[in-house]
Amino acid sequence: MTLTRSIGIVQATAMVVGTIVGSSIFVQPSEVSRAVPSFAGMLLVWIAAGALTWFGASICAELSSALPKTGGVYVFLREMFSPAAGFLWGWAMFWSMHSGIIAAIAMVFGRYAATIAPLNDLGIRLVAVAGILVLSAINYIGVRPGSAVQTALTITKIAAIGVLLALLLGLGSLHVPAAPAGIASGGALAAGLLRGGAFLRALVAGLFAFGGWHMVTYAAEETRDPARTIPRALMIGSAVVVVIYLALNAAYLLVLPLGDVLKSTHIAFDATTATVGPRTASAISVLVLVSSFGAMSGIVLAGPRVYYAMAEDRLLFGWMGALHPKYRTPYLATVVQGVWSSFLVLTGTYGVIVSRVVYTEWIFFGALAVGVMRLRRSPTYRPAFRAWGFPIVPALFALTCLAIVAHQIVSDPRESLIGLGLVLVGLPVYYLWRSAHGRDRLSQPLLPAEVHAGAAVRPEQRQDHHR
Repeated sequence: MTLTRSIGIVQATAMVVGTIVGSSIFVQPSEVSRAVPSFAGMLLVWIAAGALTWFGASICAELSSALPKTGGVYVFLREMFSPAAGFLWGWAMFWSMHSGIIAAIAMVFGRYAATIAPLNDLGIRLVAVAGILVLSAINYIGVRPGSAVQTALTITKIAAIGVLLALLLGLGSLHVPAAPAGIASGGALAAGLLRGGAFLRALVAGLFAFGGWHMVTYAAEETRDPARTIPRALMIGSAVVVVIYLALNAAYLLVLPLGDVLKSTHIAFDATTATVGPRTASAISVLVLVSSFGAMSGIVLAGPRVYYAMAEDRLLFGWMGALHPKYRTPYLATVVQGVWSSFLVLTGTYGVIVSRVVYTEWIFFGALAVGVMRLRRSPTYRPAFRAWGFPIVPALFALTCLAIVAHQIVSDPRESLIGLGLVLVGLPVYYLWRSAHGRDRLSQPLLPAEVHAGAAVRPEQRQDHHR
């Protein structure tokens, strides 16, 4: 039994855009502004975050064109380094990074639902769990309905953001952003951003809003012509999000005084209130609900594909890789992911877990850039898509990833090291699993010469082919 290829370029692009554009862009600009309280500084941060996202997406696009396999980043790490590296990614995904993000977005969904209907804390958590279970059920019955829901929600949220921009820029009292009293202005502050950690703090906040661009790679074997479709979706989707984010941030700053931006905890609502009044601004809650639900939809769809790939490699319980006889989805992995994410919501542990480990994904992203640089040295490495700017851009991307991780550890050593330990504990688990279940069938990474556009061919496979 195989997975069904039903994701086309429209659905794949919607997955990229819909997964990235969640609730953060309606909150996170205030976090950025508090770290770099100037128009020039904020603009620089959002441009840098968008560029890093685009470069990271281009690296994943190249690897997807060479290795269009279910599991995405897990497969890339497995093939370029070792099964242990891939296992650590999957380990961190399930226990913290992926399931925790589902839980966190679900809680945002529940909290904004409470602005429409009165809910206590338990009610908010139950609404959050209901959102997880509904989307898990949709993805249980097939990738086609799951991607259709994702596409519809993405189109709806982008249209709503277009209306929001039209309101802010068309009806708002626009002004040239100026620094509030007591804040260094213009070039003086921008020139000092690289001294100290202000820029990196703001960059981490901005990158959080851009998170999720890599998840479309997980469903490669359910995508039509994945070696071409996924790179196109990544490049188009990332570019669309960068334009949306720059436009929204410019609109916020043109409508609100910078002092109000610094104090705001729900900047989209405040900007809309200043433009059209609180009654119309309440519609922002509906936009955030749709946006959060859409982001959660893509993440719920993506995760089980990694666990399916790990089970296929005998690095996870075999039943986690079971495909439904009718729907051809990794249904048990979808159920387990939904149950664990719901548990994190109900116990309230998702916040601590995510804050401790979310930065660790940048270690893996940096490793992807280093791995592609290694593959590029082989004349037989011929991906269908090549990322721009080699070798300078991937080297800068990897160094930036290292700087983000180092800054996080220095700024909050206790929590960061606990989070890194949670990830690294997967290593002894991996070796214990291998000793108990025998050597996995993918114990050796591919050599650069063994990776070709659209396929990964192992020596033992070639021998079987010639028999």
